[in-house]
Amino acid sequence: MSTSEPVLLRAEGIVKSFGPVNALQEVSISVRPGEVACLLGDNGAGKSTLIKILSGAIQPDGGSLLVEDTPVAFTHPRHAIAAGIATVYQDLALVPILPIYRNFVLGAEPVKGYGPLRWLDVARAKLITEHELKAIGVDLVDASRPLATLSGGQRQCVAIARAVHIGAKVLILDEPTSALGVRQSEIVLRYIGETTRRSVGVILVTHNPVHAYRVGDTFTILEHGKVKTVWTREEVDVDELVRAMANRDPNPAVDG
Repeated sequence: MSTSEPVLLRAEGIVKSFGPVNALQEVSISVRPGEVACLLGDNGAGKSTLIKILSGAIQPDGGSLLVEDTPVAFTHPRHAIAAGIATVYQDLALVPILPIYRNFVLGAEPVKGYGPLRWLDVARAKLITEHELKAIGVDLVDASRPLATLSGGQRQCVAIARAVHIGAKVLILDEPTSALGVRQSEIVLRYIGETTRRSVGVILVTHNPVHAYRVGDTFTILEHGKVKTVWTREEVDVDELVRAMANRDPNPAVDG
């Protein structure tokens, strides 16, 4: 990742309130191609609110969003997706009882036939699934297996690869390792690195500074809706990042 690369997504001075609660106050973050921009914070930091604004689920009260230096105003998640911004939430929005390939092409199914006489091209769907997952290092024995037979880490990788396949330039990952064990977390972190090699910008939202430091290029720490610290990888080590996360003031939480 080079600072000469264009900024894919930039949020500047984002403000959001819910009644008397100031969820976000002048928050900024940006991501470039092939970069992992980590957004850290404990419960109550404002991470969830910022994710929803970046993904078009809610609108900010102030500040601006720019996609490749062009101002945008997302009023629906489909607007963000059309602009190349995909969000993978903790629940993954996948269907465990369906085959892996059906989950992978869900909403972008390859078909055979014409007009009303069209049907799913199963062979092509399997080929696409296996090819795209292999591109980030996931080798499937059989894409026809139910998604439920995969581990939590493997399901995360399916969701990540699917988002890249449908054209994501920016991938927002909401706590992808929060419910995983050590081994599965390592798998997901490794696949995040593989994703950036395809020039996708990743915003990794997490409360785990160790995981963030494994893959991150920049680190923005939120605390009670405000930016506490912004570092590049060259400016901080993992111990300092952990200390910065642990040194919280005792104000009550307002957001996840």
